[in-house]
Amino acid sequence: MDYRNYDRGYAEPSMTSADYMTRTYRWMACGLLITFAMAYLTATTPLLYLVDSLYLVLTIAELALVFVLSSRVQNMSVGAARATFFGYALINGMVLSYYFLVFSAGTLVLAFLSTAVYFGLMAFYGTTTHKDLTGWGPRLMMALVALIITGLVGMLFGFGFGSSVLYSGIGLVVFMLLTAYDTQKLQQMYTYYAGDAELAEKASIYGALTLYLDFINIFLYVVRLLGNSRDRR
Repeated sequence: MDYRNYDRGYAEPSMTSADYMTRTYRWMACGLLITFAMAYLTATTPLLYLVDSLYLVLTIAELALVFVLSSRVQNMSVGAARATFFGYALINGMVLSYYFLVFSAGTLVLAFLSTAVYFGLMAFYGTTTHKDLTGWGPRLMMALVALIITGLVGMLFGFGFGSSVLYSGIGLVVFMLLTAYDTQKLQQMYTYYAGDAELAEKASIYGALTLYLDFINIFLYVVRLLGNSRDRR
């Protein structure tokens, strides 16, 4: 979502900064609820067999939804933006249902609580710090690309225990830093869209997607770290 190229001039804010961030976190929480509920439902019903047969299609579909929402949100209606976000959260829950089969409920609950703490601390830092985190962006994007490439290599050739722990630890740190960076960026977006209620609402939905992705990825790396610790015992 390119908010830097959108210049509407001065306008009175249609919602306060607190309202904007509250809406963003509300949509993010709704998306997470849909994802984890759908993951549990899929893992405990015959729906799992459908997901197993359509796994590649579902993966492509969720990537397409992220691309559409990220690139076209300004031109979408608020309802369409919400539907796209919730559709992504639903499909992502189906894709992530395998974690409910591989890991115990205790491991998943512990991972979720740990993720909430990590995410909350970094979101708080991004909200309250007076340091400009803009410079983190290019470095974090490079680290993210490196993680993706390393993950693909690991899928092809496998990870040893030490390599898996190191990879998960680095991934956790990268997405924790992204949480702080994205939170501050959302506040900057507010100054561009505060004068237009519809655009501000769509910006909050896009922001919810951004923070949702940070939360989910932190959760997945924490689960993998806990899983490696369990397997090592």
